[in-house]
Amino acid sequence: MQLELDLTKQYTFADYLTWADEIRRELVGGFIKLMTPAPNTEHQRILGEVGFLLQTYLRKKKCKIFYAPFDVRLPKNANEIADNRIYTVVQPDICIICDLTKLDDKGCIGAPDMIIEISSPSNSKRDVEEKFELYQNHGVREYWVVFPYEKTVNVFLLNETSGKYDFKGMFAEDSKVPVNIFNGDFMIDLAEIFEV
Repeated sequence: MQLELDLTKQYTFADYLTWADEIRRELVGGFIKLMTPAPNTEHQRILGEVGFLLQTYLRKKKCKIFYAPFDVRLPKNANEIADNRIYTVVQPDICIICDLTKLDDKGCIGAPDMIIEISSPSNSKRDVEEKFELYQNHGVREYWVVFPYEKTVNVFLLNETSGKYDFKGMFAEDSKVPVNIFNGDFMIDLAEIFEV
């Protein structure tokens, strides 16, 4: 049974925790963003391929990888971490967290080091505009947007001086893409992801 929630009302993470139904939602600035129904087959295949490569690299390393649905709470201020003070909760397709003190039994509190969103026609505007701004403003160090049908990946890296994302490039089909948070130690071969 779906809850009847007022989409014009502002909610907190404390409210979000009480919604006991199967509908996936995110909160941005306290306002509900309904998520699309279950991702399509290509989305899930790519998620699995990227996740496998990252998970294999991260085995026995400090950083951890998590997949949606996994709650990432982005507080306005680092000291406002009580559930009733958090107004933004997202569920990225993939996130990597290297500061393990950000993890608790509810997910992650604070910016992951890296987020990957796998875009679809129904959510591409949100991934390249709204989530781009959100992740940039909250200090996510590296942000990738994967476009399955175009077989491309856009890579953004946070400039620590300006606090803004630098566009590192659009990579296509059989490119090898460096994961910047690992200082060039690891690359993802898009031929493996897109089955070129």
